[in-house]
Amino acid sequence: MSANTTKPVYQDFITFYEEAVMPFKTANHAAIRLDNKLKGSTKSHFAYFMYQEKKWKVASDTNISKLDMAYEAFKSGNDPFVIKPTRDHKGETLNIKGQPIRDTRFYVYSA
Repeated sequence: MSANTTKPVYQDFITFYEEAVMPFKTANHAAIRLDNKLKGSTKSHFAYFMYQEKKWKVASDTNISKLDMAYEAFKSGNDPFVIKPTRDHKGETLNIKGQPIRDTRFYVYSA
């Protein structure tokens, strides 16, 4: 982890999931999202992780089930992510391959 931001920066997605998401799920077993809310958007970020030599920020309103899906794909040897430009073309977003374009509930952006 890096100490140059207020939120942790994990070396990769698996480390992020195992060190941040799994403990969160254990402590908040009924949570659907990382912010522990049911709906609404947020500007806050839960943590950062490195992927393809870039730092990515995970928004707090990301659904935990989507993180579970990506983790299981990685554990089975598949890279679940595809990098796409944001709608305003001012940044990049990670998407899970094969998931719908709208209402992804997976909000990971280049930092």
